[in-house]
Amino acid sequence: MLKIGSIVWGVRDMSRATAFWTAALNYQLRNAPDEDWAVLIPKEGDGAQLALKLVTSEKAKRHHLDLYADDCRAEIERLLSLGAMRAEWQYPADADFTVLSDPDGNHFCVVQK
Repeated sequence: MLKIGSIVWGVRDMSRATAFWTAALNYQLRNAPDEDWAVLIPKEGDGAQLALKLVTSEKAKRHHLDLYADDCRAEIERLLSLGAMRAEWQYPADADFTVLSDPDGNHFCVVQK
């Protein structure tokens, strides 16, 4: 089973984006941000996480979904059978995610939780 774990928002200025989105949504940092990554969560109640990712190119795909899976391999196979495609990606050694594209070419991540 998949669920939206995070909406990932590409930003050019991490501190400005963090200040704006925490105030705009009444969110807070989940934990100390990295130089290029921060996760915001609601201060009260439930709501989707908003992850901010530093992008360096104006042409970069700036927004995507992180889909959380209990069984990542099974979900990837299911999504591929529905028409998703594996995206070419350079993964870090400790990657807990796989990048796929929907039938229109939009990237999304399947994250092992």
